Amino acid sequence: MKKVLATLAALVLLNLVIFVAKVAANARSSTAGVICGVFGPYCAQAIAVARCESGLSTTAENGQYLGLFQMGSVARAKYGHGPDAWTQAEAAFRYFADSNFSWGPWTCKP
Repeated sequence: MKKVLATLAALVLLNLVIFVAKVAANARSSTAGVICGVFGPYCAQAIAVARCESGLSTTAENGQYLGLFQMGSVARAKYGHGPDAWTQAEAAFRYFADSNFSWGPWTCKP
């Protein structure tokens, strides 16, 4: 009986690990998940800023301002830009870090 219970517990644990891995993979593939992957402890703040700036859209445009974090042409030239959430989030993080981890350069604040 102990062996059966141990096997059953191991199967339940294995299924739980698989489930958590699938949820984590799905979260990372979402725009918010990508932002969290790049911004780490600043995840919630970064999502709030990107949601306000662009509605979490990588294709958002407002004059010279483009992407998730609505970075202007000068910022894009210095920190980078690309078509996908990962590239845009990394560029915004470089800008954020270069601004002493301040949201000062952005119109929207967390």
